[in-house]
Amino acid sequence: MPPPSSPSPVASPGGADAVAPPLPPHLPDPRQSPADFPIAAPLNAPESDIARDLDVVRQLFEAWLSNFPHEGNPIGENAEITAALMGANSLGFALVPRGHRALNENGELCDRWGTPFRFHQLSGKRMEVRSAGPDRRFGTDDDALLTPP
Repeated sequence: MPPPSSPSPVASPGGADAVAPPLPPHLPDPRQSPADFPIAAPLNAPESDIARDLDVVRQLFEAWLSNFPHEGNPIGENAEITAALMGANSLGFALVPRGHRALNENGELCDRWGTPFRFHQLSGKRMEVRSAGPDRRFGTDDDALLTPP
């Protein structure tokens, strides 16, 4: 998988190289192909459902742990965890591409209704994930929850 996009030098009028600003996370990087991200590809697919989406998120964390076995799950708020999954980590290893349909303009991984997932660290290697469901409000009967074994 390609490393995360980093600023690239661009020619400036004065002849010195300037650094292009990084792309916002919700915009695609033309250097990345969706085929390079097979685990994330089905997340929030129109023909799928929230149970499948949560299973995809589970697989993302499993892939993370297999590549970072001594670090445990990424930590922080949604945007920080998502940034790590997009390559802001010690290896520059990305599991989620820039511009993925599940990303909002704040760089947060969202459920299929556009609400950012809530991540709750149960242990260094167990992450609970909650979707607010179709009503987009947490703590109601339509919430969906992934609690790993």
